[in-house]
Amino acid sequence: MSEFIHTTLQLYRDAGLETWRSLTRSWLLVPAVLIMAVGLFGVAVVTQLFGMDRLLGGFVLGVANVLVVGALLGWLEQAVLSSRRMVLKDLWSVVDHYFWDVLTIGFLVWVPLQLLELGMQATPYGPLIISATHLLVFLVFNPVPELVYQGRTRASLETLKDSYEFVLENWIEWFLPLAVVCAPLGVFFFFAITSYPGRVGLDFFQLLGLPFAVLSQWFHYLGLSSQLATILLLLLTPLGMVLMMLFRGHLYKALSGSSHRQRAFLRRAAGR
Repeated sequence: MSEFIHTTLQLYRDAGLETWRSLTRSWLLVPAVLIMAVGLFGVAVVTQLFGMDRLLGGFVLGVANVLVVGALLGWLEQAVLSSRRMVLKDLWSVVDHYFWDVLTIGFLVWVPLQLLELGMQATPYGPLIISATHLLVFLVFNPVPELVYQGRTRASLETLKDSYEFVLENWIEWFLPLAVVCAPLGVFFFFAITSYPGRVGLDFFQLLGLPFAVLSQWFHYLGLSSQLATILLLLLTPLGMVLMMLFRGHLYKALSGSSHRQRAFLRRAAGR
């Protein structure tokens, strides 16, 4: 048990150092995320201003989300897997690289969730079943974004299958950082962020919402004024999202490239 703890802490330390190196090379991700957030929010506002019905407005916003998330995953691929410094040209070269992957995987999960919600409307325990399903989807398919740009296959069903197998093998190491972040904020906060009718981590506002919610809670506990908290949220949320996704990327790379025994052996061999 002691060896497992030491190995896991070393795993997080290495992932944290790699995250910092990636951030220094790819700091352009921070303003890019801010611009994408403003742009996507603008699309949502426009669909309402033009009075689009729910179906058409949802379609337009969904396509915009897929384009934005696909671009984000392309940037993360370079930031996590490459040692080259990111330049402005890189932001344009991968904009549509993962568009169809994000669209297909999101559709495969979204359709069953919609059918479940329709089927549960007349059931007394419907809301509970739906919430439990959303939580299960959040947990089982949590590493899908990393699998899209680091996985061994680009087949959508294989990606979902690989996500399940990865979580089954590495659930402690993968979810422990999230548990540590959410623990001081309470169990209800955790269920609130996992109850979003999500797209297996392929929803931009869902990805942005986690650091936003965490920072909001911490600023509230620190007693900051609403004006100061708002300014800090606007400045720090994009940075928080980039750090979160970079850390996840490096953590996934380390976990998928080794087993528990291999990591323990390497730690002993390095004398750590």
